[in-house]
Amino acid sequence: MAATNSAGLLDNLWDKSVAHGKSESELLLYRSNLLGSDKRITNFGGGNTSAKVMENDPITGEDIEVLWVKGSGGDVGTINMDGFSTLYMDKLNALKNVYRGVDYEDEMVGYLPHCTYNLNPRAASIDTPLHAYVPRKHVDHMHPDAVIAIAAAENGEALTREIYGNDIGWLPWKRPGYELGLWLEKFCLEYPEAKGVVLGSHGLFTWADTAHECYQLSLDIINKAIAWFDSRVSSNTVFGGEKVVSLPAAERKNIANSLMVSIRAMVSEQQLMVGHFDDSPVVLEFVNSNNMNSLAALGTSCPDHFLRTKIRPLVVDFNPAQPDTDGTLASLSQSVADYRQDYQAYYNRNKEADSPPVRDPNAVVYLVPGVGMITFAKDKATARVSAEFYTNAINVMRGASSVSTYTGLPEKEAFDIEYWLLEEAKLQRLPKPKSLAGQVAFVTGGAGGIGSAAAERFLREGACVVLADIDADSLAKTATELSEAYSADVVHSVIMDVTDEASVELAFESATLRYGGIDILVSNAGIASSAPIAETTLELWDKNMSILSTGYFLVSRAAFKIMQTQNVGGSIIFIASKNGLAASPGASAYCTAKASEIHLARCLALEGAPNGIRVNVVNPDAVLRGSKIWSGDWLQERADAYGKETDELEAHYRERSLLKRSVFPEDVAEACYFFACDASAKSTGNIINVDAGNVQSFTR
Repeated sequence: MAATNSAGLLDNLWDKSVAHGKSESELLLYRSNLLGSDKRITNFGGGNTSAKVMENDPITGEDIEVLWVKGSGGDVGTINMDGFSTLYMDKLNALKNVYRGVDYEDEMVGYLPHCTYNLNPRAASIDTPLHAYVPRKHVDHMHPDAVIAIAAAENGEALTREIYGNDIGWLPWKRPGYELGLWLEKFCLEYPEAKGVVLGSHGLFTWADTAHECYQLSLDIINKAIAWFDSRVSSNTVFGGEKVVSLPAAERKNIANSLMVSIRAMVSEQQLMVGHFDDSPVVLEFVNSNNMNSLAALGTSCPDHFLRTKIRPLVVDFNPAQPDTDGTLASLSQSVADYRQDYQAYYNRNKEADSPPVRDPNAVVYLVPGVGMITFAKDKATARVSAEFYTNAINVMRGASSVSTYTGLPEKEAFDIEYWLLEEAKLQRLPKPKSLAGQVAFVTGGAGGIGSAAAERFLREGACVVLADIDADSLAKTATELSEAYSADVVHSVIMDVTDEASVELAFESATLRYGGIDILVSNAGIASSAPIAETTLELWDKNMSILSTGYFLVSRAAFKIMQTQNVGGSIIFIASKNGLAASPGASAYCTAKASEIHLARCLALEGAPNGIRVNVVNPDAVLRGSKIWSGDWLQERADAYGKETDELEAHYRERSLLKRSVFPEDVAEACYFFACDASAKSTGNIINVDAGNVQSFTR
């Protein structure tokens, strides 16, 4: 996040020492990353940057002008050099000769690949002509909240003139595309002294002759808008003033938690959805206000906003002055059904003969007075980004409605963007969802060898994972490693004692508040102990039963409740042991507790079947590598039981197996994945032994 000074203005982050020696294209990358580092300048994936650079033609050897511009689907804040499209400027200019007019502008996208420089595989975006035809070397197209507030105001053109004079011009709303590129070129030629233009209901264009000047200009123009609004907007009158008061933070989270699990149950019919909760001050100011309902109904203005959030949110009927969560939950189903019906009607009113089929009609954004904002999307990153986009929209409404009248984009224009055939084509190019996309896995003993391996396997298949463990240091290390590999969005960790009922309940509440629900439980937390029956103390017996039997009961009960509420099925996987089926000398407490796990799983398989909740068992044996239970006395105890040295134990287990192979955490994780994915959709109450073959533990 970019730094701000005390006045709330954007700071200039350009570092001359970093920029020194960079090529024009490298300076474009540097400028882009700086601009994209602050969501007040542009939202994730929004905006474009470009530079017209002299390059050597690989065929003719001549120096020619090439447009470097952010490619389709990229994000300026995180883009790398390979994220830019490169196109011959002479060919882009030649496209004007084949343009058949505004009714045919979409076909111009098909010509862009013919303009590609140096066989660059990065697809050019629909905004390419907007950058190509501005007769300046460097161009920024940003979506700053403060400037969109001007663009979305009823008298936006007059406000633009008041704030910027002749420095910044105004163009009315026009869908991005080839025609708008020509409009920008015409504006630049007619007003050569202008430094940029505000696009109605859309955003800001600025241009300059160098990368540094363009960056500085973009900041100056945005800061001028921020300062102008700060001098005219009083927090006492924003959104018509405060209607309700926020509940305490803990209560907000409890209510959001209950709502999220229920909403997820209602919106996951077509595909499993993942949730996100935001109760930031910006959000609370809006949801608590007198004008929230009327403004929310108008929808968002900037196309980037409503493509992520749908044209408008669902306002949840909740009164924080008299909290009635049960009553709200009871009415929520009808509210969701009404939203779907309204969305279908919106589609029917506006569809054309060639419009793509209606998409998921459920709301993305849910506004809860006194509580905050909940978003649901196909994955955690999209749910989080959708919340960020609606926060941008709130900032826009805050500014526009405080100095003028806020105006959303006309419904037909919004529909034509949302169901644009070019947008549909982009969606169709997205990779096929992974096998566990949209699912949330909760893994106990998540910092151990088997737990972390199972978590990694699920993450690889697109799931979100909650790691639970009592070992805080190991948990933090494992969570960091997996977050770095798969992103912090999809990894959440919570310290949990499986023997403590309150600790278990809090851990699951943390998980559902983070993601909205639970689909997969891997109950894996455990210990191992060894002692002849005569030397087995009651304390040792109780410890095994507490962790391996009671702990599995508490964890599975918590997951069961959530899965039943969601009513979208689920998979519970117990990591038991060969010892749950086959007796071992000197380990009666451990073996008995493991047998208890297996029978509990059978009981839960019976109870879960009506709700589509499958319960299965994975029985490992002799998983020494990475397993925490082998780091204590268990290693020596088992070596003593078999008359071996500790360094001989792995070979002993390998040789006693039928297949003469060692068993690793990744092998157990693969069995967990099988029970979690659709490949085992017709399996419940089953056991998979992952032990390289042990005749004593054959299940039949």
